[in-house]
Amino acid sequence: MTDEAYSPACRVMASRRRVLGHWGALGMALVSAGGVTGTMASGLPAVIARVRRSVVAVGYFQPTASPRFQFRGSGWVTGDGRLVVTNSHVLAEDGRIPEPGERLMVMVPSADGSRSAREPRMANVMRREAATDLALLELEGRPLPALNLATEPATEGLEIALLGYPLGSVLGLSPVVHRGIVSSVVDITLPAPQAQALTARNAARLRSGAFEIYQLDAKAHPGNSGGPVIHAATGEVVGVINMVLIRAGRESSLSEPTGISYAIPAAQVRTLLAQTP
Repeated sequence: MTDEAYSPACRVMASRRRVLGHWGALGMALVSAGGVTGTMASGLPAVIARVRRSVVAVGYFQPTASPRFQFRGSGWVTGDGRLVVTNSHVLAEDGRIPEPGERLMVMVPSADGSRSAREPRMANVMRREAATDLALLELEGRPLPALNLATEPATEGLEIALLGYPLGSVLGLSPVVHRGIVSSVVDITLPAPQAQALTARNAARLRSGAFEIYQLDAKAHPGNSGGPVIHAATGEVVGVINMVLIRAGRESSLSEPTGISYAIPAAQVRTLLAQTP
């Protein structure tokens, strides 16, 4: 591999306009009634204060592990307040045999308003879209504040912020904010699947050609995968963090960060939600 590689905040990937290697799925979310509105706020701090209540940590509860919550990535709440959007690659691989007693778990912001995600919730996978590296989960328990999707595609120069739990298993589950702009709208072409994996859905997507992804000049790290990219002025979700450009191995994302990340546009989340019963 060359001295620069693309890595989904949880795994290494390669190439810029044509992303090669493991992709997973891409996607975006649906506008929710009564959620976080798209009205102008009094600056980014006020926007973050609202949005952070909807950002969650995704992982697995393993009763025999230490710690018992095995952090995998970030996610965010939409819809009726019980739907969580994340990356498909954040979840365990399809076909993997779970550990005894293992359950998908989401750590949500505490009801007392503290900054750390400390309240555990069990969750179920409602839909998983490998072609876009998106997944939709359903939370158990009370609904949370839901984020709205932006109604228009993002354009170059749009000021954005991304939220999530970079290196959450090391640094803890307090949401972290990075700010930047949409620096480019890049065409992505999925690699041709192996013949034995060529399904009707994969064939249809290949025929449809490339789709777009947002290149950001904001830092992201392992653990940011699945977190929301928001419009800095309104708090509406414009994308989902999926990859980060690194110079070599994953360790270089800390020692030599490039400040270049990629996000799946919100339109892909809308499609995912529309296809979910």
